[in-house]
Amino acid sequence: MSLFKYTAVDKDGKSKSGVVEAVSKDVAISALQRRGLIVSSISDAEQSDSLLEIQLDIFNRIKPKDIVILSQQITTLFEAQVSALRVFRMLAAETENPALKKILFEISTDIQSGSTISSALAKHPKVFSDFYVNMVKAGEETGRLDEAFTFLADYIDRTYEVSSKARNALIYPDFVIATFIGVMVLMLTTVMPKLTQILEDSGTEVPVYTKIVMSLSKFLSENIIFIGIGLLVSAYFAYKYIKTPEGSRYISELKMQIPYVGDLYRKLYMSRIADSLSTTLSSGIQLVRGTEIAASVVGDPNYAQTLRNVSKDIQTGKSMSESLRTYNMFPGIFVAMVKVGEESGNLSEILKTLAKFYRREVQNAVDTLVSLIEPIMIVVLGLGVGILLASVMIPIYNISAGI
Repeated sequence: MSLFKYTAVDKDGKSKSGVVEAVSKDVAISALQRRGLIVSSISDAEQSDSLLEIQLDIFNRIKPKDIVILSQQITTLFEAQVSALRVFRMLAAETENPALKKILFEISTDIQSGSTISSALAKHPKVFSDFYVNMVKAGEETGRLDEAFTFLADYIDRTYEVSSKARNALIYPDFVIATFIGVMVLMLTTVMPKLTQILEDSGTEVPVYTKIVMSLSKFLSENIIFIGIGLLVSAYFAYKYIKTPEGSRYISELKMQIPYVGDLYRKLYMSRIADSLSTTLSSGIQLVRGTEIAASVVGDPNYAQTLRNVSKDIQTGKSMSESLRTYNMFPGIFVAMVKVGEESGNLSEILKTLAKFYRREVQNAVDTLVSLIEPIMIVVLGLGVGILLASVMIPIYNISAGI
């Protein structure tokens, strides 16, 4: 139960305010209306906009691992013949994550009001994806809800593991490069101006590369505030552009053109597509709908649009392999294996095999990328530091030698 603050007007037009206890905001409004009040505003009495609670909310975000554990718990309770309403009430009472606790309480309230589990989950798209909701819906229709949640727990666990490996492979170089740029900017704006003054006062002729470094240092020192503002504004507009359909497609295409990185993402998307299709087909969802669901979870706008086109082709009577063959973003082995699955009537198992294959390929691609990035970064960082030191130390050495 939660507390809600309200302001309302009674039948005589007098203003009323107070606190009401209810399981949800909608129930609180209904209770007030039964008292003959017209509600003008209502809010969570326990909700606070303080900086501390906002910071705590960031740490209480719902992670994929939380959903994996939740799905496993739901499976166990359904197998024990516990009713859906009691399942979600029990889990809401036991979970330690405040954000997830609140959502589970809302789901239990919706189920109590007569909603199906899938409909109740669909009201929380940030936590339960379209894929998750459709899998649960299929479980409801076939009477195999416990199996649906088992499939979901395994699927989320697999995809989280694969995505984490790909993401972690790119975090390390990003951090090193960002640190290097920060150190270089700090040296050019704080150390170099003082050394530049010494070199200029000595009247010694300096090499061309030293003049370039000195000019760069002077430019950064004099315009660091404007450069910082410019970068922030550019980052803001770039972020806005990336969020548009055109921008997301452009970034997707650009990402695919980067050597090794593009190959890693292609294999990651193939893994997601095969895994999601295998899971949906195993749970009884039709191929057309399964392909649409795969489009919603693949994580790339170009692949998503292609899968939606494939779904339309299947509706018109084309086989999946025939449709996939018209798009060069799907490897030949993927198309060939899908065709074998269609001809043998065992498409779900073939896709499961493909998912395992591409998960291994992602792991290999990550290992290859890391093994290539490390020596390249060492060479690049060494050259950068070497050039900066040489541009400073050689002129200073010449001054000392002249003395």
